[in-house]
Amino acid sequence: MDFTSPPLSLKDNGFSMAPTDPFDSSEDEMERLEEELKKWKKRLEAAEKAKADLLLCKSNAMEEYVKAEDGLIKLKNLQEKQHKEAVMSRDTHEQELYVLNQENAVLKRDTEKLEEDLAECSLMLSQYSQINKEVAEMKLKFAHMEDTKDNYQDMNTQCVFGVTTKIPFRLDQNQVLLTFEDKEVAQRLIKIGKHTVNLDNKTADLRVMPFTLEMGIKFKLHVTISGKKISVSEVPELLIPGDWMRDKLELNFYKSEWGGGEVENVNYDKQSRTAVITFLRPGATNSFVRCTEYPFVVNGTWYRLPVSPDTNVKLENFQLYCGISKKTILLEGIKEMEDDEESVQDMIKIHFQKPNNNGGEIEKIKYASKGVTWVCFEEDT
Repeated sequence: MDFTSPPLSLKDNGFSMAPTDPFDSSEDEMERLEEELKKWKKRLEAAEKAKADLLLCKSNAMEEYVKAEDGLIKLKNLQEKQHKEAVMSRDTHEQELYVLNQENAVLKRDTEKLEEDLAECSLMLSQYSQINKEVAEMKLKFAHMEDTKDNYQDMNTQCVFGVTTKIPFRLDQNQVLLTFEDKEVAQRLIKIGKHTVNLDNKTADLRVMPFTLEMGIKFKLHVTISGKKISVSEVPELLIPGDWMRDKLELNFYKSEWGGGEVENVNYDKQSRTAVITFLRPGATNSFVRCTEYPFVVNGTWYRLPVSPDTNVKLENFQLYCGISKKTILLEGIKEMEDDEESVQDMIKIHFQKPNNNGGEIEKIKYASKGVTWVCFEEDT
């Protein structure tokens, strides 16, 4: 190193340092240097503070960044979830719509089928209106008495009747209906199909056919006969208020010597000239079972009023059904005969009674020799 050359000046951030004489330093120079050192310390403190603020801002910014990133991830996940749910919901709705369309198609077919059945039933019912009055007769059969435990207080009588209509069948000219005692005989003859029958030295090839009956009606009637009420009809028309007539009815039916008793209530209908008398004592109507008329005295005039126990009728189990007779066969193929109807009927009966003709015992036979006739069937009991 060359110590003979002159010293160079130092510059640092606007601060210059002139070479000093190491042997001749002044106090002024030292003070100036101290001032410079203080300034640098202040600058360093300010820089350190700025650095600390920047680090804090950076830390806060990082926290905000992490939060924003987490929020973005959550939002993205939520969007994906909502998209999946929307797709699933759309698929579910499409599936439900498909099922509904299928159900609607089934319901439409069922509705059309029901409309066809209704039209068929309406046609059959309209045909019934053209049948002879005898066909509409009903068979009333007593079924059983009902338990009167709940009605013991009034001593009502309850019973059930089974009601079944006769089922009509149209028998055309030269047709025969045969009903056997054993259904196996009828089914055997139907299976054979054709039979050659000798009718007054003439042979006739008869066809044996099964048949189906039209619809019949059956239901149950629940009849309750009151133990405290009676019905009165043909109450005379008098020029008195309704309340007065009600009082006179109560007084007449109060008389025990005529079979009456203490009256609880009188329901009088002037327009229909009827009344319902309610007695206080249960079982009071028993005295009117065999009594069809009751004396009624008003203004010195005697009347005989028709009386009967008050009844309540309830219809249940109303059913339409198609009847099938397994014991009856239909014969066709008989030609015009000169013999009377009864003779032809006897010849047919004799033929089909013989075991060697695959026949059996016959319950009933009906032969239509002229025109159309109606035959009525009843339900087997």
